[in-house]
Amino acid sequence: MSTAAHPVHSTSEPAKPAEGLEPVTPGASATTANKKQDQNPKQFKVKEKKEKKQGGGGGQLELNPPPEFFAERIKIYDEYKEKYEKFVAEQERKPITVTLPDGKQIEGKAWETTPLEIARGISPGLADKVIIAKVNNQQLWDLTRPLESSCDLKLLDFDSPDNDYEARQVFWHSSAHVMGEACERRFDGCCLGYGPPLPEGGFFYDMSLAEGRTLSQDDYKGIEDVAKLAVKEKQPFERLELPKEILLEMFKYNKYKQHYINDKVPDGTSTTVYKCGPLIDLCLGPHVPHTGRIKALAVTKNSSSYFLGDAKNDTFQRVYGMSFPDNQQMKEYKKYLEEAAKRDHRRIGKDQELFVFNDLSPGSAFFLPHGMRIYNTLMNFIKDEYFKRGFSEVGSPNMFNSKLWQTSGHWQNYAEDMFQLKVDEEQFALKPMNCPGHCVIFDSRERSYKELPLRFAEFGVLHRNEASGALSGLTRVRRFVQDDAHIFCTPDQVESELYGAFDFLDAVYKPFGFTYKVGLSTRNPKKWMGDLALWEKAESTLKEVLEKKVPGKWHINEEDAAFYGPKLDFQLTDALKRNWQCGTIQLDFNLPERFNLKYHSSEQSNEANPGAQFARPVMIHRAILGSLERFIAIITESTGGKWPFWLSPRQVVVIPVAKPFVEYAQKVAKSFTDAGMYAEADLSDNTLNKKIRNAQTAQWNFIMVVGQDELDAQAVNIRNRDDEVQGREETVKLVDAVEKLTKLRDEKAAISKLN
Repeated sequence: MSTAAHPVHSTSEPAKPAEGLEPVTPGASATTANKKQDQNPKQFKVKEKKEKKQGGGGGQLELNPPPEFFAERIKIYDEYKEKYEKFVAEQERKPITVTLPDGKQIEGKAWETTPLEIARGISPGLADKVIIAKVNNQQLWDLTRPLESSCDLKLLDFDSPDNDYEARQVFWHSSAHVMGEACERRFDGCCLGYGPPLPEGGFFYDMSLAEGRTLSQDDYKGIEDVAKLAVKEKQPFERLELPKEILLEMFKYNKYKQHYINDKVPDGTSTTVYKCGPLIDLCLGPHVPHTGRIKALAVTKNSSSYFLGDAKNDTFQRVYGMSFPDNQQMKEYKKYLEEAAKRDHRRIGKDQELFVFNDLSPGSAFFLPHGMRIYNTLMNFIKDEYFKRGFSEVGSPNMFNSKLWQTSGHWQNYAEDMFQLKVDEEQFALKPMNCPGHCVIFDSRERSYKELPLRFAEFGVLHRNEASGALSGLTRVRRFVQDDAHIFCTPDQVESELYGAFDFLDAVYKPFGFTYKVGLSTRNPKKWMGDLALWEKAESTLKEVLEKKVPGKWHINEEDAAFYGPKLDFQLTDALKRNWQCGTIQLDFNLPERFNLKYHSSEQSNEANPGAQFARPVMIHRAILGSLERFIAIITESTGGKWPFWLSPRQVVVIPVAKPFVEYAQKVAKSFTDAGMYAEADLSDNTLNKKIRNAQTAQWNFIMVVGQDELDAQAVNIRNRDDEVQGREETVKLVDAVEKLTKLRDEKAAISKLN
């Protein structure tokens, strides 16, 4: 599935006869039938009863008459589809062998046998369930597109785990086309922009509407109703390759598609479109066989955006959606949305007085005392691990002269995302990352191979100039802190440092109960620098480490590495089964080169090798939490605000049953405070029952009630928030309670249970 910025690519050769997908019997033509269907005026005329049907925003459900460009697009499409069918009919039907994952071999014919036919031959149920095919374990292939040569073939359904459930991305991409079709059929002047699937699930489509119209929740039902019509029609997804000049003619009504074509398709080449119903869209595909596979589709939200993500360009309406191959999954998803809304970190942050935001500093959180307790506990947790693992904390400035960023390459590639300012007539910027500063620290004196690996860590304050429309609670901010570290090592030390990084990751994620998946991003042949042999060794080393540490739980992001080296990205799975990008390990050959970093090597210089006395270090970028702000948002939602005891900002509340026991309650609270826990005594005028209810609502881990019996015994009566049976109480000596809770805190248990 393409993850390019725009859903377009071109062939490297001059345009050949357009490629489509329908298997065609030599001498016969499907075009005639398609033309009858596509050019039949009845197809685009809205029936009387549909004109009366309301679609959320009122008025008729579909535009009547439909947009003129519908017929214009289809006319061009049909002309070239007929040429393609003639081209296919002329191809030799050579025998081919298709090998399935279990080793079974199926005989077929080139340019005739399709993956869908093979699936149907195995089982009609499989044919109805499968979404996409995978050829030679590399290329995703439309089920209805004829195979062209012998190959290995996988048939993937919605639940196939291949490459991080890539079939789901195909399903959601197809759903984006259905939603795009619905918007074109419903809204006047609809010009579609970009409509990708989302890695976290679902999809969106950007579009401009006539007279700058904006959308609201009132429009959702109308979009869904037209989408249901498209699904009911079981419109086939048809693939066709067209020359650039024809594409420009086909999309002459849409300046956004024109931009994509001119920007991404070189002159004299071609790229693909996909058709479903009246929609023809510039797209690499692949797609599901027909719209009827999308049994459930819902519009989930909308927002504004900008063409190409640039505020200087036209404003778009962005419509988000979610879809599934059956209605039950949609019902479960809506229940999930209800639960996610209850766990929204912004709501919990406000209710529990953890953090606030203010327009005086957009995208920057104000952490309140209780929130800062969580923040500091996380930071100290990582610092303790740093100490165990040989990391040294450093500190670098918050602001640098632009010369630093020019050396690192960020000024050329990242300047627009940096906060810039003039100081003494020189150009400066707030730092968006720590790595260039750490290069300066490494280069502050001569280094020897005996010092390596050097592991520099910093909790530096970072600033990135995120677009105001992208800001979202703690998950997308302008001011943040990372648990950032950079390891400078010899090439021979890379492997052992990677194993160490995995151990570090496991130690940090385990207390939260997080599992993770890993993606390996490999070299982009068009965008890389350094020594090719070093790249190949680095990728090979990463693969070996992955196979040993997480066999079967990693996937490859082809050609998605940064220009300076391959990387590993870690996706956490939270309590709601959502994926979050957090940890990263990146191998960097670029910054040591740009900063001319070197160390005295163990090899001695001689006539044959005069430069051997110095060597270039490899730099490993490593973060585990990512930004502390974003990680706090993740664990807030994963726990639903029910913090594990070791991380909780409200660990122990002591409630006296009456005023005579206030002094003892304060003594009990102090005992826990002296042991390094967050404890308070509730001295309010509320009733005992009201105090207990308030403590439960505020998510105190332990509620300790003290009265005469507890005073006499120097004990506490404990109510545990995490007990399966609420209200159960246990009386424990105060000294024992302090000892038990200290042990519980240090164990970092997810559930607070006293032994």
